[in-house]
Amino acid sequence: MLRTYASIGQRRSTAGPPVPARRRGRALAALAALAMAVAPGPLPAAAQPLPPAPATPSAVATRSVPSVAASGIPAAPGAAPAPGTDLARGRQLYEQSCGSCHGPVGQGSQRGPSLVGVGPADVDFQVGTGRMPLSQEAPQPMHRDPVFTPEETRDIVAYVVGFGPGGPAIPQVRPGSLTAGRDIYQANCAACHSAGGIGAALTNGRVAPALSRATPLQVAEAVRVGPGLMPAFPPQVLTDQQVDAVASYVQQLRGTRLDRGGVSMGRYGPTAEGLLAWGIGLLLLMLLVRWLGSRAGE
Repeated sequence: MLRTYASIGQRRSTAGPPVPARRRGRALAALAALAMAVAPGPLPAAAQPLPPAPATPSAVATRSVPSVAASGIPAAPGAAPAPGTDLARGRQLYEQSCGSCHGPVGQGSQRGPSLVGVGPADVDFQVGTGRMPLSQEAPQPMHRDPVFTPEETRDIVAYVVGFGPGGPAIPQVRPGSLTAGRDIYQANCAACHSAGGIGAALTNGRVAPALSRATPLQVAEAVRVGPGLMPAFPPQVLTDQQVDAVASYVQQLRGTRLDRGGVSMGRYGPTAEGLLAWGIGLLLLMLLVRWLGSRAGE
């Protein structure tokens, strides 16, 4: 009995499933593997198509604005020209009066510096004060009557600014404090332009010009640009309000309300005025002596 149950259990434990069941399992496994091999799966990251990039404002602007090479007339970078500006006329005037020294596209030459990135204030100051264009080559251009009208100067400025960005903008000058302007002028300007704004001699034959012809705008532009040997004063050094104050004070120097009476003699200072007074006094004394001598001889 025990041997019979033992032999039956041994046959059940060693016997596997029927042959047809094993074959069906292998067939199902093969079909599953084949399905996984041929089924479309997600593409690798490198093979996935990239979505189209959204159009940025800069890209739209680049497509809508013609290039400098296509138009032939460079526009002011970052801003449209002022209403009424004639870039074609500015280009013509530049080529006639400026390009021979500064180059056809402002790149500079042996006769003139580069104008790329100098800024509108620099060009407006040089042209508006008559320093440019030069009538003859000189180490230091002086203030004289401008060659171009204000409208022509505006067109030249707009054209030259198109050569490249940079440089200070044309300042907006407003009335400022005369007291603050006097203090700033005496601390930063009087050493070269003199206390009365009549100018003075500098090194190497150069001079600090008189300020008697400078308008408030030209004073503000000179402060920002620093023409010649003059240092530039950016907004980090002098604020717009301080520049307005200096421009207002210079206009006060141009007037007559600072005279203390008598003949101002050009405000050359007490030393020069004192020597002139002594010279006139000695001349009068000599004439008096000669007159008295002639009377004694009679």
